[in-house]
Amino acid sequence: MNWLSEVKWDAAGLVPVIAQESSSGDVLMFAWMNREALEKTAETGRAVYFSRSRGKLWFKGEQSGHAQLVHEIRLDCDSDVLLLKVTQTGHEPGIACHTGRHSCFFKLHQGGAVTGYWKITEPVLKDPQAIYK
Repeated sequence: MNWLSEVKWDAAGLVPVIAQESSSGDVLMFAWMNREALEKTAETGRAVYFSRSRGKLWFKGEQSGHAQLVHEIRLDCDSDVLLLKVTQTGHEPGIACHTGRHSCFFKLHQGGAVTGYWKITEPVLKDPQAIYK
């Protein structure tokens, strides 16, 4: 059986992907892959995603220079979510988020259900205007 056939693709032919920094364990981002993106990721050792908004492959770092070197590709127990263990390149510390932050998960819920709010927990490491020219 082809290893790609073991992945449970959704109705659009996509699978959700979590990118985790291999050195720190930080969850960097969430994205999608189609079959071609997963094949190219395995072939090149660089993260390649599928951009739903653009309808095409997205080579992480193609515009920003903040690529992801892939050390491991893991498939969850239900075969419907991928985990990439990566090294984020292009800036120290690595910038994975289009907002110029290390991680896309920089908003922390505080204050409970009634008075809750989102607290920004990570600084902008580089102005996005300087990243995406």
